[in-house]
Amino acid sequence: MEFVHKSVLLKETIDGLKIKPDGIYVDGTLGGGGHASEVARRLSDKGSIIGIDQDAAAIEAAGIRLKDFGEKVIIVRSNYCDMKSQLGKLGIDKVDGIVLDLGVSSYQLDTAERGFSYREDAPLDMRMDRRQKMTARDIVNDYEERELYRVIRDYGEDKFAKNIAKHIVAARQKAPIETTGQLTEIIRASIPMKFQKKSGHPAKRTFQAIRIELNQELEVLKKSLDAMIDLLNPGGRLCIITFHSLEDRIVKSAFRKNENPCTCPSDFPVCVCGKISKGSIITRKPILPSKEEMEENSRAKSAKLRIFERS
Repeated sequence: MEFVHKSVLLKETIDGLKIKPDGIYVDGTLGGGGHASEVARRLSDKGSIIGIDQDAAAIEAAGIRLKDFGEKVIIVRSNYCDMKSQLGKLGIDKVDGIVLDLGVSSYQLDTAERGFSYREDAPLDMRMDRRQKMTARDIVNDYEERELYRVIRDYGEDKFAKNIAKHIVAARQKAPIETTGQLTEIIRASIPMKFQKKSGHPAKRTFQAIRIELNQELEVLKKSLDAMIDLLNPGGRLCIITFHSLEDRIVKSAFRKNENPCTCPSDFPVCVCGKISKGSIITRKPILPSKEEMEENSRAKSAKLRIFERS
């Protein structure tokens, strides 16, 4: 399948970057190259954008889409958590802007054999980087019940997490759970029908939870935000698009901490901890997609854009 991914909040993100024609930019989740191509269009011959992605299909698609920009574009197969070291290999220590478009791509959802979708029956996979050995099948079949419960509760925020974990363990005692279709039917049986009718597809939250656990999405995000802010030149901006509340909370908290890192008690007349602000939050409230964009792109419905500027 062709790698098709419609970038969400594209104009708002590009505007938020305040692109300098001679600047250096990073797209840490390159995908099909939507954001990167818009940045590249605004760069002079002295400017550059480095695209990072761990998905081989994304790398291939972006390479085709961005080939006409020549040496302005550098593509690296890696996880954005390794951004600093990857930039170091290129002789770059500071950049003028960074973009992250988090979550699963349209292509990954629509390619059944990748195992991300609960709407198609396929092997349980869900790896964003297919060089990784562990798959969703390993989590579903090998995690203890209490660990499954933790994952579904914490990352899926599903109030039926305990019952879903219980049903998964009972089912796999008869035979291993191999496919997304099997898992979906087990989840359906775990949730009362009256709740299924009210809250969308019953498997949505559990699939999200397993995907996040497998790819360590939240841990990678938490560990990377401070380092990305440190990579920015003065006036450089970090633009992050999130798609669920767990990601958004992490970004919001990290931006606040970097804007106001002071740990002194509130009744102290002056700061004595010595921690200095790294910059300012540009978006006090997140930027949301327009009604038109949400109608055109279902993925946009839960999207939020937050922007931080380095001082």
